[in-house]
Amino acid sequence: MPLDQDLCYRAVASRDSRFDGQFVTAVRTTGIYCRPSCPATTPLRRNVEFLTTAAAAQQRGYRACRRCLPDAVPGSPEWNCRADLAGRAMRLIGDGLVEREGVPGLARALGYSERHLNRVLTGELGAGPLALARAHRAHTARILVETTTMSMADIAFAAGFSSVRQFNDTVREVYAVSPRTLRTEAAARGARGPTPVAGALVLRLPHRPPFDAAGVLAFLRDRAIDGVEALDGTRYRRTLRLPHGPATVALDLPDGARHVTATLRPTDPRDLGPAVARLRRLLDLDADPVAVDEVLGADPALAPSVAGAPGVRVPGAVDAFELAMRTLLGQQVSVAGARTTTSQLVAALGDPLPDGDDAADDGGPTLLFPTAATVAERGAEFLTGPARRTASIVGFAAAVASGDLVLDPGREPAALRTDLLALPGIGPWSAGYLAMRLLGDPDELLAEDLAVRRGAAALGLPSDQAALTAHAERWRPWRSYAATHLWRASALRPTVVKETS
Repeated sequence: MPLDQDLCYRAVASRDSRFDGQFVTAVRTTGIYCRPSCPATTPLRRNVEFLTTAAAAQQRGYRACRRCLPDAVPGSPEWNCRADLAGRAMRLIGDGLVEREGVPGLARALGYSERHLNRVLTGELGAGPLALARAHRAHTARILVETTTMSMADIAFAAGFSSVRQFNDTVREVYAVSPRTLRTEAAARGARGPTPVAGALVLRLPHRPPFDAAGVLAFLRDRAIDGVEALDGTRYRRTLRLPHGPATVALDLPDGARHVTATLRPTDPRDLGPAVARLRRLLDLDADPVAVDEVLGADPALAPSVAGAPGVRVPGAVDAFELAMRTLLGQQVSVAGARTTTSQLVAALGDPLPDGDDAADDGGPTLLFPTAATVAERGAEFLTGPARRTASIVGFAAAVASGDLVLDPGREPAALRTDLLALPGIGPWSAGYLAMRLLGDPDELLAEDLAVRRGAAALGLPSDQAALTAHAERWRPWRSYAATHLWRASALRPTVVKETS
């Protein structure tokens, strides 16, 4: 969508940090692009242009400002709101698909020709898929240069570059200095960089305030799978399956912090980019909480909940198949019951972390969630309950393992729902829940969910599905966040809701 140039300039003139990550300011007279809140002197209106992405600025020959670090900001919430081709492509590029499979792989995943994909992205974002992926590689390289002691050659290949020369040329072009100068400047900044940890990458994941860290931790704690996840105070730890191997991560979410600290231990440093993208989706760090709270807080019934928990997030997922299994095992049972059943499945079929991983030494999680192929082959041996339910879960896993069902954040929501509903044992609630948490759909109410309706009753809202759906029209396009408030109200003030036929 075209940017409102006058609105963008007003945001820059006021140094409004809420717009950081939503566009960049490219200054023609200096050849530099900045985040909207850059503390430098505000340029004259006639000397600037506003671009949707850093890749578009780099394509036009602008260099990244080394004062405000425009790539070290939350991503645009637009990619979570948009279900069009550009939004889906940006989510897959962030997950590192171009580095792994090239532009042809990205086009195949999206179901379009390379030519059409390039035309749409260039028209919408000012840069094609190669330029967007290049900007992503440059950002990953800068993180590794500034926060690790890895050699430059190792960083080049970890960030996805095909050669050290390409890495050096790209860093110089984007940041106007050599990689070694970036590292020296980062060391001189001192407090700006995280403290290195032996064998780990320590990263700062920024977000837009306010951030309901306590609410996210409570959500994760209630659903934590034994062996895969663990929580201790404000620290959340878990294992990860990444494209090039397993990993562990510890996320520190203290109240009031402007960033989440992630201590990542990957098997292969090439997985840094995908890991960061998935962790950001898990915590919904690219959300615009001010916009969400403004809409939801305008409803008198929701206003007290919004005031009591500003900046709620809709937790996403780090693994699509894992989330799907959680969802299917959670149908028509309590959250605690689903957690128990899922933990039993992991204990039986989960893969242990490789020998030598530090997680076992510090008491952290040591199991990887089982793969789709494993559940398809052996799930029937360990799943309990009705035979039809077991058959539907095993059949779902087989469809994912064979590639007949594709689960990734680049799916078009309507197409994913259609594919899911065509499978036995999957109803509208499961399809909606996966759209909410896998695709980041911000406007999924889940009015059929009993806890949502109980929360509505607790807040004095209609608890009848049809009436609640009608009332919720005023919450668009943020009904997923409204559902989170209703879940919270249900837990805080349990209310009996009559089932209707």
